[in-house]
Amino acid sequence: VQLQASGGGLVQAGGSRRLSCATSGRTFGSYTLAWFRQAPGKEREFVAAISWRDNITLYTDSAKGRFTISRDSANNTVNLRMNSLKPEDTAVYYCAARLGFPNRFMKFYNNWGQGTLVTVSS
Repeated sequence: VQLQASGGGLVQAGGSRRLSCATSGRTFGSYTLAWFRQAPGKEREFVAAISWRDNITLYTDSAKGRFTISRDSANNTVNLRMNSLKPEDTAVYYCAARLGFPNRFMKFYNNWGQGTLVTVSS
């Protein structure tokens, strides 16, 4: 399983950004794809996850209502639409995959892509 994250960049507070995670290497019927992020000087944390087959989603509290995770089966891509961005959303965002249901714990994700940096200016 290969994961390739993209879409990071500089955005003003209140703005929006869409991140994409391109997947390759296998089909994802029983997989969950997720986004984590790591802010400077902080530990990596869960943001959102989606099950490929059932479209079940899971969000961290800070993402609820502002971020939307979705999958594009035709293109084998998972997207994270981020609205109403805040400076505290500044982080390197990583996509990850695991076999099984959505889960917010890093240790259960076996495959990771490289990160993409999102910087939110105030």
